[in-house]
Amino acid sequence: MTAHIVAMGGGGFATSPLGSPTNFDRYVVDLTGKRSPLVCFVPTASADDPQYINRFLVAYGTLGIRPMVLTLWQDAANAVARIAEADLILVGNGATVNALALWKAHGVGKAIKQRYAQGDVVLAGTAAGANVWFEGCVTDSFGDFRAFRGGLGLVQGSFCAHFDSEDHRVGVFTDAVSAGDLPGGWAADDGAGVHFTDGAYTESISETAGRRVFSIQPSDLPTSSGVVAEQLRVRVL
Repeated sequence: MTAHIVAMGGGGFATSPLGSPTNFDRYVVDLTGKRSPLVCFVPTASADDPQYINRFLVAYGTLGIRPMVLTLWQDAANAVARIAEADLILVGNGATVNALALWKAHGVGKAIKQRYAQGDVVLAGTAAGANVWFEGCVTDSFGDFRAFRGGLGLVQGSFCAHFDSEDHRVGVFTDAVSAGDLPGGWAADDGAGVHFTDGAYTESISETAGRRVFSIQPSDLPTSSGVVAEQLRVRVL
């Protein structure tokens, strides 16, 4: 049974001026193939920010879904158990490292991996909510930008979000790949991302025209400065 992962550099309802769903939000809901999918929103990276949760409920409430919010500050055990029922697990943005640490303590990562292994599910997220699916990423969870290995590793490789909007993040990412601190991977502008089907790269997508996605791979060629960056073809949703 097919399992999808959609990792976006930024975007979605959280950055929509009116708080309405975007083409990314519609895309991941449609990927479930369900008439009324159960969508589990996981706002751990934002410390379960109530305003963020409310924005999700308002935006996704227009998409004909059944909403569920996984919070770890109250009734965590029951919330984690319900991950097994979700058709779409949508992870919010915020602090990647903090989210993964809490997930480990409460068994969220294990539950998501089990749900992914069953198939017939969509895992998705923007920024921190994209980082978590990979082996490693660049994060400012510690204050400064630095490489971090500790993601769920459902996708082999690394990820860099906000590629067009945070210059320092770009340099840290390419240096980390060149030095071997991170495996090669993908970098995505805000509003763009990568789609994987059963762990294999499927395509790059964007909410609007002009957004970019790159494959960043280590290289020992003398003219490469340690990495080779290939701009990938992007399909506008």
